[in-house]
Amino acid sequence: MMNKLRTTDFRKMKEQGEKIAMITAYDATIAAIVDAAGVDVVLVGDSLGNVVQGLEDTLSVTLDEMIYHTKIVSRGVDRAHLCSDMPFLSYQKSPEDAIESAGRLLKEGRAESVKLEVNDAYIDTVYRIQKAGIPVVAHIGLCPQSVHVMGGYKVQGSLPGDRETLLDLAKSCEQAGAFMVLIESVLSEVARDVTESLGIPTVGIGSGVDCDGQVLVVNDMIGLTPEPLPKFVKKYAKVAETISDSAKKYVEEVKKGTFPSQEQSYG
Repeated sequence: MMNKLRTTDFRKMKEQGEKIAMITAYDATIAAIVDAAGVDVVLVGDSLGNVVQGLEDTLSVTLDEMIYHTKIVSRGVDRAHLCSDMPFLSYQKSPEDAIESAGRLLKEGRAESVKLEVNDAYIDTVYRIQKAGIPVVAHIGLCPQSVHVMGGYKVQGSLPGDRETLLDLAKSCEQAGAFMVLIESVLSEVARDVTESLGIPTVGIGSGVDCDGQVLVVNDMIGLTPEPLPKFVKKYAKVAETISDSAKKYVEEVKKGTFPSQEQSYG
């Protein structure tokens, strides 16, 4: 068995130029598969609202739901670091609420770190959570929990002053004690500048090749998500087609009475 990855390992990976591979998982089966495949970080994303629950956004996902999914994912993870999203309104009300929510994700969900979407208002929250002994990934750029404020899912970093704002925000997250920054849907050159400005690693999604690592939603990556997909997604398989073909064959054999055969029967 390979050594368990810890938060301190990721800074070493950045220093050594080794890219970080992160992928989402929402259940123990997928978690075990991607962990065995060599993924460095398994993220239990609040994207489960879209992927698992069929919602249009992530805003309805509850803390109890995140704890449940994190707990079952933890049973499939041996080597990878396990990070869990803090859902909408689990940290926005006060740093005290944030610490309690993050603590539940570790105590009940068995997460090893938490991720929260950060703007200037939550720098102190990042500081307070990590001071409580809970490692923090700071999520900047496109923040899905703020979709209504941002006016939709738009690429970030193109407006005057955006580069400086994101640079300042990322540096503040590092100073507050975050061990990693996730950069979502930010112009490649801006994400590169952020990455180069930090001593802690960055993981990008839709933010170009120059981040210290990458993350994809597993359903997008394996071809389970219906089209259209975001520009930044690469499909490495066509699992939806495999499931559909298998289901059609199963239905056909049941209707014909050829399944189950003697081979699948007892006696």
